[in-house]
Amino acid sequence: MTPFTTPTAPAPLALQPFDVLDTCHQQMVMHLHKLGELIDHVEAHGVDGKAQELARALFLFFMNTAREHHQDEERHIFPTMIDSGDPELAELALRLQQDHGWIEEDWLELAPQIESIAAGYNWFNIEQLRLAVPVFQALYHDHIALEESQAYPEAKARIAAWDLQGMGREMASRRRQRGAALA
Repeated sequence: MTPFTTPTAPAPLALQPFDVLDTCHQQMVMHLHKLGELIDHVEAHGVDGKAQELARALFLFFMNTAREHHQDEERHIFPTMIDSGDPELAELALRLQQDHGWIEEDWLELAPQIESIAAGYNWFNIEQLRLAVPVFQALYHDHIALEESQAYPEAKARIAAWDLQGMGREMASRRRQRGAALA
């Protein structure tokens, strides 16, 4: 190394699209658990600063990151399964798409109440949250388990390397666009 050269950091390893999807599943499981913590906290302490902060993080995650994750699957994973020629795999993809619809329906019921807590208001219904959150959690957990045990392995086996690169570029581009829009 000469006095005029600067050391360079190694180039970051590009995440593979399935790594991104798996990481998002881990985040989902954590946020689903935090939904239960939020209800417990609000019941014990009311809508304080901690409840507002937690509710805000949950609201933003399920409004943005979770929906973006579903979009990734709808664009890249499910079509591969539907077009596989395997009727059972196509049926699984259709079921997972239907799950996305049910998850969205459940979230649309929860979102205004979580947003209320995030804003410091008390117009939520704690009993309704206590009943609805476990249903939302169970649906998501079952959905994630099916994707990780069946859908992802099948899609990985069917998506060519060059398609994976395109998939990764498209996912990254959409995330950059959303990040720029939020800034």
